[in-house]
Amino acid sequence: MPHDQDVPLARLAALLADPTRATVCTALLDGRAWSASELARHAGVSPSTASEHLSRLIDATLLVEERQGRHRYVRLAGSEVAGLIEDLTVFARSAWPSPAEPPRSLRESTRRSAEARARTCYDHLAGQLGVAVRDASVALGLVADEPGLAVTEQGWEWLAGLGVERPTRARSRPALRSCVDWTERRRHLGGVYGATVHRTAFERQWVERIGSGRALRLTPAGADGFHELLGLDLAAAG
Repeated sequence: MPHDQDVPLARLAALLADPTRATVCTALLDGRAWSASELARHAGVSPSTASEHLSRLIDATLLVEERQGRHRYVRLAGSEVAGLIEDLTVFARSAWPSPAEPPRSLRESTRRSAEARARTCYDHLAGQLGVAVRDASVALGLVADEPGLAVTEQGWEWLAGLGVERPTRARSRPALRSCVDWTERRRHLGGVYGATVHRTAFERQWVERIGSGRALRLTPAGADGFHELLGLDLAAAG
C-alpha cells in the first residue's frame, strides 16, 4: 500500500507523463500567456483535446487561466512551477540521453542556434548569454558561488541601482536560484536576481524576441548595455 504522503507525487508525475501536457508546460517556459488554440497547434492536437489537457493542468494549479472575451489564455502559475518544469527537463535529458537529431530544415537549424545563443527561461536569461551573465556576476563579486549561492552585499547595492529593494523579511521567492542550462550544460541564474537582469534587458531593449519562440536576439544597444552593466563583451554576438 502506498503511503498517503506519496500520493501527490504520483499524481504530479502522472500529470506530466502525458506528452501533450509536457509539451504545453515546456512551451510556456517562455514566460508569456498563450491562447488555447496556439498551444493546440504547437502540440499538434485538436482544440478540444488541448482544452481538456489545459483544464487538468489548471486544476492541478500548474497553470493559471486568463479570459479575454471568447479567448482563453494560460500561463505557468509562477516561478516555482517554471523552476520545477525546467529542473525536470534537465534531469530527464541527463537520465535518458538521446543522440541529438539533425535539424530537419534550415528554419529549425536557425532556431536551435538562436536558442543556444540567448533565450528566455521563464523570467530570466538562458543560453550562452545567461551563462555569461552568471560568470560575470560571480567575477564582479555580485554573486557568491561558495560555500552556497547567494547575493553579496555588493550585489544588493547593484540590485538597488536597478530598482530592487533588499527584503526586510523572508520572501516567497528566493533572491537567487541556479538553473542548469540544457544547451550549455552549465548554470545560469534565476530568482529575483536573474529576473531583474531579464527585466532590465527587455525594458532597455537590449534583447528582442525572435518570432514566437523563446529565442532572443541581442540588439546593438544590448552589446553596449551589457558591457556597461556587467562588463560583458558581446559585440560579436547576434
